[in-house]
Amino acid sequence: MNTIATRLDDVRQRIHDAATKYGRPDSSIQLLAVSKTRPAGDIRSALETGQHRFGESYLQEAIEKIQQLSDTQAEWHFIGRIQSNKTKIIAEHFDWVHGLCSFKHARRLNDQRPQRLPPLKVCLQINLSNEGSKAGIAPEEAAELAGLIHELPRLHLKGLMTLPAPAETVVQQRQPFQALRELRDRIKTGALPLDTLSMGMSGDLEAAIAEGATIVRVGTAIFGPRNSRK
Repeated sequence: MNTIATRLDDVRQRIHDAATKYGRPDSSIQLLAVSKTRPAGDIRSALETGQHRFGESYLQEAIEKIQQLSDTQAEWHFIGRIQSNKTKIIAEHFDWVHGLCSFKHARRLNDQRPQRLPPLKVCLQINLSNEGSKAGIAPEEAAELAGLIHELPRLHLKGLMTLPAPAETVVQQRQPFQALRELRDRIKTGALPLDTLSMGMSGDLEAAIAEGATIVRVGTAIFGPRNSRK
């Protein structure tokens, strides 16, 4: 039976195999289960297997699930586009933000993060292919924005994230991931180690792990085809 539990086992095995192939410990790679459009029951099934990191893009849907699963130890990652009028909700309910693209949004998230919560962990989204349809900043803007965000006390800048264009071969898949890793290595400092590379999804997680991914964002391979939104 192809259940969420068995699919999670398959994804974990893929991560293990890739880590072994490229000489990395399994513990250096975190699995983020992308649960957008999936019901709370599916997330609870994943939680029962030991998965506790979940990625959401649609705020209203996400908040409903966060409330329904408030009895669990789920860790919530916002991976959608940030809108200025939604930053307060994100700051109040999420543990991570993966798609930070502007200092305006960073400052709002910082100012709206409740004092009772730890600093919000964030990643800068880098648009490596300069695709107009995708969010993210140009690589040459990353160092300056990282420095500005580092000064905000209620945010903790963890690293970089990218969502590259689809590629047909592993060699082609690795190229943008290599570029993100090299960008991170250029702009990190002792005070700002940037230890997170959020990259790789169901179809290219092996290529991402080869290039140093520390978080892979996997949805379809765990939950099956995405549900349509009402």
